[in-house]
Amino acid sequence: MKKVNLLESHHQKLNSRYLQLIEQAYNLRETDHALSDDSEFKALKLLHKLNKIKFLFRDNPKATI
Repeated sequence: MKKVNLLESHHQKLNSRYLQLIEQAYNLRETDHALSDDSEFKALKLLHKLNKIKFLFRDNPKATI
């Protein structure tokens, strides 16, 4: 498998995990502030990784990221 395909699949997995964490943080906002903050922090770390991957694909027009 090409590196581009590996990065795309990794990006998709990170993106779905990011969305889960954001939703979890939102749902926990009213009941458990500590868990909500923890989920949001983890989501922000994933967002940073996602932005790094997007940076790698900035010059590749064939990438779907």
